[in-house]
Amino acid sequence: MSDPIRMAPQDVSAFLRRYRLAGGRLRRVRVLYPKAKEVTVEFHLTVHEATKNAAEAKAVRLVLRLEGVEEYRFQMRPGQPKVRISDARIGYLNGLFLVNLDAWTLEPGEQPKLHDFRASEVYAGGRELFWSEVGRKPKTPDKPNPSPPPPPRGEGR
Repeated sequence: MSDPIRMAPQDVSAFLRRYRLAGGRLRRVRVLYPKAKEVTVEFHLTVHEATKNAAEAKAVRLVLRLEGVEEYRFQMRPGQPKVRISDARIGYLNGLFLVNLDAWTLEPGEQPKLHDFRASEVYAGGRELFWSEVGRKPKTPDKPNPSPPPPPRGEGR
């Protein structure tokens, strides 16, 4: 895993131009408590690089880590399986980075507001946002059998 990169509010639009979150997969959500009364949320995602030719887009595993989380909601409604990220938003409002992985569609040119993030079933808001690309684990070669092979037939009697 590469070292986490701290995102500044002015970096959000460049990040969203670099990666296409919509159509990606939410692999895992981790809610961590590093200290008393502190919450950190990690989103483990598989997304695609944003390219002009969608067929050439390479899949990338990302970790978005929100520290100093002040609000979050993770809710799964019955009968509505979530497999893909339909739409996603990352914003900076009222001193918080907000990450929303099932965003409501907005009108062209409309900027998301705080209530747009809070209406989500998968969102979190924290004071700091870090991101990193995660490389795939290399395949390990087959491990040799630790037990010795059986003796040939007819020997050892």
